[in-house]
Amino acid sequence: MKSWQFACAIMAGVLLTAGAGATAQRLNLVALDAVERGEWSLRTPQGQTRKLCLTNPASLMQIRHGANVCDHVVMDNTQRSATVRYTCSGHGQGRTTITVETKRLLQIDTQGVRDGVPFADEYEARLIGRCS
Repeated sequence: MKSWQFACAIMAGVLLTAGAGATAQRLNLVALDAVERGEWSLRTPQGQTRKLCLTNPASLMQIRHGANVCDHVVMDNTQRSATVRYTCSGHGQGRTTITVETKRLLQIDTQGVRDGVPFADEYEARLIGRCS
């Protein structure tokens, strides 16, 4: 993924985290209950990193679709991982799996189509402190 695409993806996640948590919050994902809120760093396998203020961990489920209103189907909901499939009318669809290593370390695997463009991303997410 090009750096500008990564920046756009993370910015969409920031917008989602900041404002569109209502839909994602209703997911009630067991694995994300213990995840700490605060400033997180997301790193790709290529080493690109971005920060975001995470107030609702479930918002990470549609990180590439940002604040779009989407319909969610929970595919897996265990103590250690959650998988959600979602459809955003007029904007595409996706499937995201979050594996909780610890309450401060997550693995995120997401793929789908956003506005006609396919994506497949992996992130290692680490809590780095309080939101500034």
